[in-house]
Amino acid sequence: MKLRQLHYIHEVARRGLNVTAAAEALFTSQPGVSKQIKLLEEELGVDVFVRNGKHLSEVTPAGKRILDYTARLLAEAENIKNVAEEFRDTDRGDLSIATTHTQARYALPQVIQRFRKLYPKVTLHLHQGSPPQIAKMAAEGQADFAIATEAMHHFDSLVMLPCYQWNRCVLVKPNHPLAAIRKLTLKDVAQYPIVTYTFGFTGRSKLDQAFAARGLKPDVVLTAVDADVIKTYVRLDMGVGIIANMAYDERADKDLKRLSANHLFEPSVTHIGFRRGMFLRRYMYDFMSVFAEHLTHELVDELTGIADHEARMQRTQQLIDPAALPES
Repeated sequence: MKLRQLHYIHEVARRGLNVTAAAEALFTSQPGVSKQIKLLEEELGVDVFVRNGKHLSEVTPAGKRILDYTARLLAEAENIKNVAEEFRDTDRGDLSIATTHTQARYALPQVIQRFRKLYPKVTLHLHQGSPPQIAKMAAEGQADFAIATEAMHHFDSLVMLPCYQWNRCVLVKPNHPLAAIRKLTLKDVAQYPIVTYTFGFTGRSKLDQAFAARGLKPDVVLTAVDADVIKTYVRLDMGVGIIANMAYDERADKDLKRLSANHLFEPSVTHIGFRRGMFLRRYMYDFMSVFAEHLTHELVDELTGIADHEARMQRTQQLIDPAALPES
């Protein structure tokens, strides 16, 4: 049994049993991948995949168990490499971050700038996607960290750490009727078409919950994952914009009026997540503390050491204290 063969079956399973796609991702040939998988199955004496002619159609029951162990073994192999690199090159390496557009555009630039001054030899890789995609990338080891607000709790294998809380604002053109109201209500906002985030992005669920709790059904006429796109359509009189506070730029958006919505919606919390059991290099600890000062080396280790997912979630929940958690 070779580690390379385990890489092959892992990637094939991850690519939906598409051997060609797996071969491309692994920078090798499709016949080579197929051959090595067959050799592994012959050595094990069981099939990992069910075949339909020349194509793989599904994973066998034995294959599911083998792939579970394979994922853990490959993660530990990566840890071994990271341990060696930590002792060989303490300030050199790679850091892969999966996040949403809003985090990448508004929350991370200053963090990355500060981190780069501390670790100029660490290469950063930013991957953008939806919160479920981001969490999945971290859970499967394609990214070191996932940073998002939604959908992180669906992955039991992730250690999730609360970073900061944030809320929303309402954007209108200066001559809009809402601009003259001193303190908005949800009923005021619901009278007009709304342009906001796509469901599942940037705390959108909190927005929907707030309207539903008051028996209101907002007229959401357009959704987008990018706050700048939302602003564009507010400028075109498509509707009232609801975006994250951090996404309002006082200089670039001075043609729009920002109306406080802190009292309309419950704050959302952005988390950083990583695989439990992943070896964290020093610069990874330092990235987390630069992003959120309260995430000390000791606190991260404490939470990582809690094996039970529910117990870890309960301890994490204790950290979400509105008085203590920073606000963005």
